[in-house]
Amino acid sequence: MTRLAVLLLAGGLLAFPALASEAVKPAEKSGLKSVKLVETPAPPKPVKATKSEREAATRLDPLGRAAFFNREFVNDPTDVEAGLALSEAQRALGNPKEAADTAHRVLLFAPQNYEALLAAARGHIANNDAFYAIDPLQTATTLKPNDWRAWSLLGVAYDQTKRSEEALSMWDKALSLSPDNPAVLTNQAMYKAGNGDLAQAETILRHAVTLPGATIQVRQNLALVLGMQGKLAEAEKLLRQDLPPDVADKNLAWLQATLKPAGSAAPARDWNSLKGG
Repeated sequence: MTRLAVLLLAGGLLAFPALASEAVKPAEKSGLKSVKLVETPAPPKPVKATKSEREAATRLDPLGRAAFFNREFVNDPTDVEAGLALSEAQRALGNPKEAADTAHRVLLFAPQNYEALLAAARGHIANNDAFYAIDPLQTATTLKPNDWRAWSLLGVAYDQTKRSEEALSMWDKALSLSPDNPAVLTNQAMYKAGNGDLAQAETILRHAVTLPGATIQVRQNLALVLGMQGKLAEAEKLLRQDLPPDVADKNLAWLQATLKPAGSAAPARDWNSLKGG
Protein backbone atom coordinates (compact mmCIF):
# COMPACT_ATOMS: atom_id res chain seq x y z
CA MET A 1 0.00 0.00 0.00
CA THR A 2 1.32 3.38 -0.94
CA ARG A 3 2.08 6.09 1.63
CA LEU A 4 -0.73 8.26 0.25
CA ALA A 5 -3.27 5.48 0.70
CA VAL A 6 -2.14 4.90 4.29
CA LEU A 7 -2.54 8.57 5.13
CA LEU A 8 -6.01 8.67 3.61
CA LEU A 9 -7.17 5.63 5.58
CA ALA A 10 -5.68 6.90 8.82
CA GLY A 11 -7.35 10.28 8.42
CA GLY A 12 -10.75 8.80 7.71
CA LEU A 13 -11.20 10.81 4.53
CA LEU A 14 -14.40 10.07 2.65
CA ALA A 15 -13.47 11.69 -0.67
CA PHE A 16 -10.32 12.59 -2.56
CA PRO A 17 -9.63 16.26 -3.15
CA ALA A 18 -10.30 17.36 -6.72
CA LEU A 19 -7.22 17.22 -8.88
CA ALA A 20 -6.10 20.42 -10.56
CA SER A 21 -7.00 19.08 -13.98
CA GLU A 22 -10.56 18.38 -12.77
CA ALA A 23 -11.24 21.73 -11.10
CA VAL A 24 -14.85 22.95 -11.18
CA LYS A 25 -15.46 25.27 -14.07
CA PRO A 26 -16.58 28.84 -13.45
CA ALA A 27 -20.34 29.36 -13.55
CA GLU A 28 -20.23 31.27 -16.80
CA LYS A 29 -18.39 28.41 -18.54
CA SER A 30 -20.67 25.66 -17.21
CA GLY A 31 -23.85 27.32 -18.42
CA LEU A 32 -25.04 28.26 -14.91
CA LYS A 33 -26.04 31.81 -14.13
CA SER A 34 -24.75 33.45 -10.97
CA VAL A 35 -27.37 34.69 -8.50
CA LYS A 36 -26.87 38.01 -6.76
CA LEU A 37 -27.92 37.86 -3.12
CA VAL A 38 -29.98 40.78 -1.88
CA GLU A 39 -29.85 41.49 1.83
CA THR A 40 -33.27 41.75 3.50
CA PRO A 41 -33.45 44.86 5.68
CA ALA A 42 -33.95 44.17 9.39
CA PRO A 43 -37.44 44.99 10.69
CA PRO A 44 -37.65 48.32 12.46
CA LYS A 45 -37.09 48.14 16.21
CA PRO A 46 -40.38 48.61 18.12
CA VAL A 47 -40.76 52.06 19.59
CA LYS A 48 -40.94 52.05 23.37
CA ALA A 49 -43.73 54.10 24.91
CA THR A 50 -42.69 57.36 26.49
CA LYS A 51 -42.60 57.91 30.23
CA SER A 52 -45.75 60.04 30.09
CA GLU A 53 -47.57 57.39 28.05
CA ARG A 54 -46.66 54.75 30.61
CA GLU A 55 -47.79 56.94 33.47
CA ALA A 56 -51.12 57.45 31.70
CA ALA A 57 -51.44 53.70 31.15
CA THR A 58 -51.06 53.00 34.87
CA ARG A 59 -54.30 54.95 35.42
CA LEU A 60 -56.30 52.71 33.07
CA ASP A 61 -58.56 49.92 34.29
CA PRO A 62 -56.89 46.49 34.67
CA LEU A 63 -57.91 45.38 31.17
CA GLY A 64 -56.47 48.53 29.60
CA ARG A 65 -53.26 48.24 31.63
CA ALA A 66 -52.87 44.60 30.63
CA ALA A 67 -53.28 45.38 26.93
CA PHE A 68 -50.85 48.31 27.02
CA PHE A 69 -48.07 46.64 29.00
CA ASN A 70 -48.47 43.32 27.19
CA ARG A 71 -47.57 45.14 23.98
CA GLU A 72 -44.60 46.77 25.68
CA PHE A 73 -43.38 43.49 27.14
CA VAL A 74 -43.75 41.63 23.84
CA ASN A 75 -41.75 44.38 22.13
CA ASP A 76 -38.98 44.04 24.70
CA PRO A 77 -38.95 40.92 26.92
CA THR A 78 -36.11 42.46 28.95
CA ASP A 79 -38.32 45.41 29.98
CA VAL A 80 -38.67 44.78 33.71
CA GLU A 81 -41.03 47.71 34.30
CA ALA A 82 -43.46 46.55 31.62
CA GLY A 83 -43.34 42.95 32.83
CA LEU A 84 -44.12 43.92 36.41
CA ALA A 85 -46.98 46.19 35.35
CA LEU A 86 -48.41 43.41 33.18
CA SER A 87 -48.18 40.89 36.03
CA GLU A 88 -50.01 43.23 38.40
CA ALA A 89 -52.76 43.89 35.85
CA GLN A 90 -53.21 40.16 35.18
CA ARG A 91 -53.61 39.50 38.89
CA ALA A 92 -56.14 42.32 39.16
CA LEU A 93 -58.09 40.72 36.31
CA GLY A 94 -58.30 37.47 38.24
CA ASN A 95 -55.64 35.63 36.25
CA PRO A 96 -53.09 34.76 38.97
CA LYS A 97 -51.42 31.95 37.04
CA GLU A 98 -50.70 34.28 34.12
CA ALA A 99 -49.46 36.88 36.60
CA ALA A 100 -47.00 34.39 38.10
CA ASP A 101 -45.85 33.24 34.66
CA THR A 102 -45.20 36.84 33.58
CA ALA A 103 -43.21 37.55 36.75
CA HIS A 104 -41.08 34.47 36.12
CA ARG A 105 -40.39 35.71 32.58
CA VAL A 106 -39.07 38.92 34.15
CA LEU A 107 -36.89 36.84 36.45
CA LEU A 108 -35.29 35.12 33.45
CA PHE A 109 -33.55 38.42 32.64
CA ALA A 110 -33.46 39.87 36.17
CA PRO A 111 -33.20 36.92 38.60
CA GLN A 112 -32.40 39.15 41.57
CA ASN A 113 -35.20 41.67 41.01
CA TYR A 114 -36.96 42.03 44.34
CA GLU A 115 -40.29 43.26 42.97
CA ALA A 116 -40.43 40.43 40.41
CA LEU A 117 -39.86 37.88 43.17
CA LEU A 118 -42.78 39.35 45.12
CA ALA A 119 -44.97 39.45 42.00
CA ALA A 120 -44.29 35.78 41.27
CA ALA A 121 -45.12 34.87 44.87
CA ARG A 122 -48.36 36.88 44.85
CA GLY A 123 -49.46 35.12 41.68
CA HIS A 124 -48.77 31.67 43.13
CA ILE A 125 -50.53 32.50 46.41
CA ALA A 126 -53.60 33.88 44.62
CA ASN A 127 -53.67 30.72 42.49
CA ASN A 128 -53.57 28.54 45.63
CA ASP A 129 -50.11 27.30 44.65
CA ALA A 130 -48.34 28.81 47.65
CA PHE A 131 -45.72 26.06 47.76
CA TYR A 132 -44.14 27.62 44.67
CA ALA A 133 -44.15 31.05 46.32
CA ILE A 134 -41.85 30.00 49.14
CA ASP A 135 -38.59 29.82 47.18
CA PRO A 136 -38.85 33.29 45.54
CA LEU A 137 -39.91 34.80 48.87
CA GLN A 138 -36.98 33.25 50.72
CA THR A 139 -34.70 34.75 48.08
CA ALA A 140 -36.44 38.11 48.51
CA THR A 141 -35.88 38.12 52.28
CA THR A 142 -32.14 37.69 51.72
CA LEU A 143 -32.06 40.55 49.22
CA LYS A 144 -33.98 43.00 51.42
CA PRO A 145 -34.15 41.60 54.95
CA ASN A 146 -35.59 44.85 56.33
CA ASP A 147 -38.59 45.00 53.99
CA TRP A 148 -41.69 43.69 55.76
CA ARG A 149 -43.53 42.72 52.56
CA ALA A 150 -41.59 39.55 51.78
CA TRP A 151 -41.86 38.34 55.38
CA SER A 152 -45.61 38.97 55.43
CA LEU A 153 -46.16 37.16 52.14
CA LEU A 154 -43.97 34.31 53.32
CA GLY A 155 -46.28 33.99 56.31
CA VAL A 156 -49.27 33.66 53.97
CA ALA A 157 -47.41 31.07 51.87
CA TYR A 158 -46.52 29.03 54.95
CA ASP A 159 -50.09 29.24 56.24
CA GLN A 160 -51.50 28.09 52.90
CA THR A 161 -49.12 25.12 52.96
CA LYS A 162 -50.18 24.26 56.54
CA ARG A 163 -46.95 25.35 58.22
CA SER A 164 -48.71 27.35 60.93
CA GLU A 165 -45.86 27.96 63.37
CA GLU A 166 -43.62 29.26 60.60
CA ALA A 167 -46.44 31.49 59.34
CA LEU A 168 -46.90 33.12 62.74
CA SER A 169 -43.14 33.59 63.03
CA MET A 170 -43.00 35.36 59.67
CA TRP A 171 -45.79 37.76 60.63
CA ASP A 172 -44.08 38.51 63.93
CA LYS A 173 -40.94 39.33 61.95
CA ALA A 174 -42.91 41.56 59.58
CA LEU A 175 -44.49 43.44 62.49
CA SER A 176 -41.09 43.94 64.11
CA LEU A 177 -40.04 45.73 60.91
CA SER A 178 -43.34 47.59 60.42
CA PRO A 179 -45.26 47.85 63.70
CA ASP A 180 -49.05 48.18 63.46
CA ASN A 181 -49.00 47.43 59.76
CA PRO A 182 -52.65 46.87 58.73
CA ALA A 183 -51.77 44.38 56.00
CA VAL A 184 -49.77 42.15 58.34
CA LEU A 185 -52.37 42.44 61.10
CA THR A 186 -55.03 41.39 58.60
CA ASN A 187 -53.03 38.30 57.70
CA GLN A 188 -52.79 37.40 61.37
CA ALA A 189 -56.49 38.04 61.90
CA MET A 190 -57.56 35.88 58.97
CA TYR A 191 -55.31 33.10 60.22
CA LYS A 192 -57.12 33.20 63.55
CA ALA A 193 -60.50 33.35 61.82
CA GLY A 194 -59.57 30.37 59.71
CA ASN A 195 -58.76 28.46 62.88
CA GLY A 196 -62.08 29.31 64.53
CA ASP A 197 -61.02 32.23 66.75
CA LEU A 198 -63.42 34.77 65.25
CA ALA A 199 -63.54 36.96 68.35
CA GLN A 200 -59.77 37.53 68.35
CA ALA A 201 -59.82 38.07 64.59
CA GLU A 202 -62.48 40.75 65.07
CA THR A 203 -60.41 42.52 67.74
CA ILE A 204 -57.34 42.63 65.49
CA LEU A 205 -59.30 43.80 62.44
CA ARG A 206 -61.15 46.53 64.36
CA HIS A 207 -57.74 47.91 65.25
CA ALA A 208 -56.35 47.43 61.74
CA VAL A 209 -59.12 49.41 60.02
CA THR A 210 -58.26 52.48 62.12
CA LEU A 211 -54.63 52.54 61.02
CA PRO A 212 -53.15 54.65 58.21
CA GLY A 213 -52.89 52.64 55.03
CA ALA A 214 -55.82 50.36 55.79
CA THR A 215 -57.35 49.27 52.48
CA ILE A 216 -60.80 48.18 51.35
CA GLN A 217 -59.66 44.58 51.80
CA VAL A 218 -59.08 45.17 55.52
CA ARG A 219 -62.61 46.53 55.98
CA GLN A 220 -64.13 43.75 53.90
CA ASN A 221 -62.32 41.13 55.96
CA LEU A 222 -63.77 42.75 59.08
CA ALA A 223 -67.23 42.60 57.49
CA LEU A 224 -66.66 38.93 56.75
CA VAL A 225 -65.63 38.12 60.32
CA LEU A 226 -68.54 40.13 61.76
CA GLY A 227 -70.99 38.36 59.48
CA MET A 228 -69.63 34.94 60.43
CA GLN A 229 -70.51 35.79 64.04
CA GLY A 230 -74.05 36.81 63.11
CA LYS A 231 -73.40 40.57 63.35
CA LEU A 232 -75.06 41.09 59.99
CA ALA A 233 -76.20 44.70 60.43
CA GLU A 234 -72.67 45.96 61.03
CA ALA A 235 -71.29 43.66 58.35
CA GLU A 236 -73.80 44.98 55.82
CA LYS A 237 -72.84 48.57 56.63
CA LEU A 238 -69.20 47.83 55.83
CA LEU A 239 -70.08 45.86 52.71
CA ARG A 240 -72.15 48.69 51.26
CA GLN A 241 -69.50 51.26 52.16
CA ASP A 242 -67.01 49.86 49.64
CA LEU A 243 -68.84 47.59 47.19
CA PRO A 244 -71.38 48.11 44.40
CA PRO A 245 -74.94 47.19 45.48
CA ASP A 246 -75.08 43.94 43.52
CA VAL A 247 -71.75 42.70 44.89
CA ALA A 248 -72.69 43.71 48.44
CA ASP A 249 -76.00 41.84 48.03
CA LYS A 250 -74.19 38.66 46.92
CA ASN A 251 -71.73 38.79 49.80
CA LEU A 252 -74.52 39.43 52.29
CA ALA A 253 -76.53 36.53 50.87
CA TRP A 254 -73.47 34.29 51.24
CA LEU A 255 -73.12 35.29 54.89
CA GLN A 256 -76.82 34.67 55.55
CA ALA A 257 -76.60 31.24 53.95
CA THR A 258 -73.52 30.42 56.01
CA LEU A 259 -75.31 31.12 59.29
CA LYS A 260 -77.35 27.98 59.77
CA PRO A 261 -80.41 27.88 62.04
CA ALA A 262 -79.87 26.62 65.56
CA GLY A 263 -79.56 22.86 65.69
CA SER A 264 -78.27 22.47 62.14
CA ALA A 265 -74.77 21.46 61.23
CA ALA A 266 -72.23 24.23 61.63
CA PRO A 267 -70.59 25.39 58.40
CA ALA A 268 -66.96 24.64 57.73
CA ARG A 269 -64.81 27.53 58.90
CA ASP A 270 -61.57 27.01 57.14
CA TRP A 271 -59.43 29.65 55.45
CA ASN A 272 -61.12 29.34 52.04
CA SER A 273 -64.65 29.53 53.38
CA LEU A 274 -63.80 32.63 55.37
CA LYS A 275 -62.46 34.30 52.23
CA GLY A 276 -65.74 33.50 50.51
CA GLY A 277 -63.86 31.41 47.94
